[in-house]
Amino acid sequence: MTSDAGHEARYRAIAADLAAKIRSGRYAPGEALPPQRELSASYGVTLMTLRQALRELSDERLIVQRPGRGTFVAPPHLAYQLDSLRSLADDLREQGHDVRTAVAGRAVRRAPARIAAELRLRPGDTALRLERVREFAGRPAVHQVSWVRRPVADRIRERDFTAVSLYTALADAGVTVSRAAEVVRPGLLDAAAARHLHEPQGSPVLVSSRITYALDATPVVSDHATILGSMMEIRTERAATGLSLTWGATS
Repeated sequence: MTSDAGHEARYRAIAADLAAKIRSGRYAPGEALPPQRELSASYGVTLMTLRQALRELSDERLIVQRPGRGTFVAPPHLAYQLDSLRSLADDLREQGHDVRTAVAGRAVRRAPARIAAELRLRPGDTALRLERVREFAGRPAVHQVSWVRRPVADRIRERDFTAVSLYTALADAGVTVSRAAEVVRPGLLDAAAARHLHEPQGSPVLVSSRITYALDATPVVSDHATILGSMMEIRTERAATGLSLTWGATS
């Protein structure tokens, strides 16, 4: 193992250990972690290595670093909750919408550089590419491409994804999903998705990018969904104590 690889293994192991302690309740929401010098000494690493581990936990929204005050476990509203983490199709069905799924393709392929980085794969590693089209209100509305990390992918690749959600397949395969990081942004329909959604290239869309993590903080799925802006919208209800988000048909 090279020194760089050994360094990466050390800080990822520290991040995983601290994440496990946070999720088990050893460190409660809002509680301060021990000072960095104390943590680095207890793990037998340099401050630089410890800070890389903390940066990873911060990126995953498990901790909040407050300059001059210390490092704190993130409060509950900053983390995804297990009982609210669902697939897009499950979200729509939960809200009473009729959703149909067609599988446009599935194959184990070499992961592109962006996907490999998101799933923390080595250059040249393969993953399952699952392509689906969601039909909503009687017509294609969502084009979704999911990349699933191996060996998890090998246990689910033959499932009937027209009837079973990806999250259900993961659960059946023994994978416990803890959280997901998602970004939704406006965009324009590209040529590949336009063929599946039967809309002109350049039409307004919403683009959802989501990375789903297992309990040990390993990224297991990278999702990219293109959603017709003419078909769906995001609705929110804001209150002093939090925010709820739902998908709905455009009026």
